[in-house]
Amino acid sequence: MLVDALRAELRPGARVLDLCTGSGVAAIAAALAGAEESVAVDVSRRSVLTVRLNARLNGVRVRALRGDLTAPVRGERFDVITSNPPYVPAAGDALPDRGPERAWEAGRDGRALLDRVLEEAPPLLTPGGALLVVHSDLIGEARTLERMRAAGLHADVAVRRRGPLGPLMRARAEAGLLPPGTTDEEVLVFRGRG
Repeated sequence: MLVDALRAELRPGARVLDLCTGSGVAAIAAALAGAEESVAVDVSRRSVLTVRLNARLNGVRVRALRGDLTAPVRGERFDVITSNPPYVPAAGDALPDRGPERAWEAGRDGRALLDRVLEEAPPLLTPGGALLVVHSDLIGEARTLERMRAAGLHADVAVRRRGPLGPLMRARAEAGLLPPGTTDEEVLVFRGRG
């Protein structure tokens, strides 16, 4: 979903930034689609190494950087910024600093990293640039749209797909971290244009 939305936003000569990149799928897709520069950022050392390996296997150049969200690219500007941040609600607000949970746990409301992306990314956009962010409707569609608009972006939902809860969200429902009776969710790609 995110890669399709990214391809729709790409223009010749685009500079692309992928925050919370994980394996680098979006950054590599941007490079394969002809982005002039594709940059991937993640706090995980393993993630950065994985991005570099995946880029090499796909025959593209991706600048993979380790750091806290936008810190490694402060002062730079991008035409498209993508992010699929951790957004699964957790029992507490402390974010894991290691282990696989680091890739999905995001505080009690699931927004610990998402809200930071929505605050830190818009100033890095070129005029007319686009921010594309993925998360579940279970953590607040209206809240995300409001935050994007408050950051000066024209915000909407580019893509939405409904389906049953996956294993991580199902476990959260069973633990009482989601509203009672929750059995499905919409995964959304939010688009904010500067």
